[in-house]
Amino acid sequence: MAALPHLFSPVQLGEFSLANRIVMAPMTRNRADAQGVPGALMVEHYAQRAEAGLIVAEGTWPSAAGQAYCRQPGIATAAQIAGWRKVTDAVHARGGSIVLQIMHAGRIGSHHIKGEGVDTVAPSAIRAAGEVFTDSAGMQPYDTPRALTTDEVRAVVAEHAQAAINAREAGFDGVELHCTSGYLPMQFMCSGTNQRTDGYGGSVANRVRFAVECLQAMAAAIGAGRVGLRFRVGNSYNDIQDEDTVATHAELLRQVSGLGLAYAHVMRAEAPEVDAFALARDGFGGELILNDSFDGISADAAIAMGQCAAVSFARDFIGNPDLVRRLRDGLPLARFDRKTLYTPGAAGYTDYPAAEGVSA
Repeated sequence: MAALPHLFSPVQLGEFSLANRIVMAPMTRNRADAQGVPGALMVEHYAQRAEAGLIVAEGTWPSAAGQAYCRQPGIATAAQIAGWRKVTDAVHARGGSIVLQIMHAGRIGSHHIKGEGVDTVAPSAIRAAGEVFTDSAGMQPYDTPRALTTDEVRAVVAEHAQAAINAREAGFDGVELHCTSGYLPMQFMCSGTNQRTDGYGGSVANRVRFAVECLQAMAAAIGAGRVGLRFRVGNSYNDIQDEDTVATHAELLRQVSGLGLAYAHVMRAEAPEVDAFALARDGFGGELILNDSFDGISADAAIAMGQCAAVSFARDFIGNPDLVRRLRDGLPLARFDRKTLYTPGAAGYTDYPAAEGVSA
């Protein structure tokens, strides 16, 4: 522990008391059942990693229209809430803290996944380039979405508040809004996917309104100190473009800076000339979790220099269920198998051994 004293010190983020500053980042792994209900595999996976100061559980849909992927969990039904409760109970039993990332996919999805009668919706009726895997029909192009009416936008905001309430019922310590990777909040934010003419389109202030209102609604439902925000400046994933990504995110941070959120979870910008971490420090005014391409030494240094309160790890947590111990004791990290990232079953999910099971 002495080698990484800052990374292994406790910290308070809003209502979350972290025993260390190692955060497990949210990662889509597609291990729920066909109805989006977490099962025993997910319980084991998260419990194995409960030594993290905070786990941010994977992007989870707040309503059927928000589902992106096969076997992606939801937080909309009683069965889903009960399934997640087993996960949170297991994490808490091992002394961990866990929040749920709320992820409405918007135009990213297919009726082959959601089922007939469930619309794919977005700010504007612009189909995303690319395809998505479906269990029933293999690779399929993304649906052409239907543009939400103004009243429907407000209803989706209310769905986010209900998802936060459901998450608390499921035992989560709080929630995080997924505001990047080309999903619905980012679709509203970006000029390339938002051609609306109502109060949710046009100016940058209007385009960030949906994300801000979701955060406000979630904060009103469960308390701002239990709500976080995740974003990445310049993220082009899922065919997303914006005319001025720095200005858009600066406006988002300006509008949310007074909400008293627990944290902002900031990914390193894709463009090397953009310092997303500095933008967040200047604009958010609260605690930051930084993400992407950190190891133990650089994470400890970032905390020591006051750049952030904590650092999140994604890839390293896949193959290293005992990542916290390995960082603490200076043990080598295992690699993970990319071929089993999204496949059903235990392989590449719960079968990575802890360090004591690895021969010298």
